[in-house]
Amino acid sequence: MNAIDIECPARLHLGFIDPGASSGRRFGSLGLGLDGLGTRLRVQRVRSAREAYFAAGERAQPERDRALACLARLRRAFDFDAPLAIELLDAIPPHAGLGSGTQLSLALGYAVARLAGRDAAPHQIAELTQRGARSGIGIGVFEQGGFVVDGGRAERTTVPPIVARLPFPAAWRVLLVFDARHAGLSGAAETNAFRTLPPFPARDAERIAGLTLMHVLPALAETDFARFGPAVTEIQARVGDHFAPVQGGRFASPQVARWLDWFAERGAVCFGQSSWGPTGFVMTASAEEARHLLDAAKAARAADDPVRFRSVAGRNAGARIVESRSGAPVRAS
Repeated sequence: MNAIDIECPARLHLGFIDPGASSGRRFGSLGLGLDGLGTRLRVQRVRSAREAYFAAGERAQPERDRALACLARLRRAFDFDAPLAIELLDAIPPHAGLGSGTQLSLALGYAVARLAGRDAAPHQIAELTQRGARSGIGIGVFEQGGFVVDGGRAERTTVPPIVARLPFPAAWRVLLVFDARHAGLSGAAETNAFRTLPPFPARDAERIAGLTLMHVLPALAETDFARFGPAVTEIQARVGDHFAPVQGGRFASPQVARWLDWFAERGAVCFGQSSWGPTGFVMTASAEEARHLLDAAKAARAADDPVRFRSVAGRNAGARIVESRSGAPVRAS
């Protein structure tokens, strides 16, 4: 093939199970693929360096430098210097807690590997691009979407394995709460945060493991939102309180925290923050409930409030990949 188009979904990171490894495995996480919010790119081999280019659409511009650095790493790993035309057409907002770096790396890595004539599985690409150090849910969402749980890291783990995957009920919705003025921790700041935190209490790890196995997953299997929602919220509270010293509170953005309280006052039972945030979420049992909350929030939001909202469904499929043998690329606008 000469060209590859890939579109892959954003994800929610709903919390760690055991960041302190009191169980013998460290981290372990819960996550969900999101529909309607993702990274989209096209990579095509061209005949000469003169025809090669890298273009990024308006919403993808913040990811341009990261994409180019990832491309350089992939070229070295695959010993591949053929000229390419690359279009980053859309991208997940960076440092918002939605998995932008992992999805970009996996999509670009898959495309470059295929054009280089290599068969590289997503977990291998993750290793090459230094993704999946703590959580495997981004890789699981890229591969298959849905609600996924990874088993954390043991001594010889390279990428945390996906140990459970269930479809997210089609009727349920996720109301995202964005704060574009705030960025979640990443890179060296994230690494330093883990170093400075106290040990995660073993009793909390045991409780979260029990909530995951006996509440969250069975509730998904039986489409029981009344049991699912409070369990996710409790996991969020326990994890958020542990990370509060390095992110300024249970939730990273005070504005998002205020809105999550607002939603809770109006009956929301499933809410929290994705990864380091600042993006918050509220899950509902129906599109009608999500629409009602969204309309009320928009009506209540002040004109100068930096927070924005968006309602999406869960996504039960992984990356969409189309390979072709010909066809001129269409540059990003």
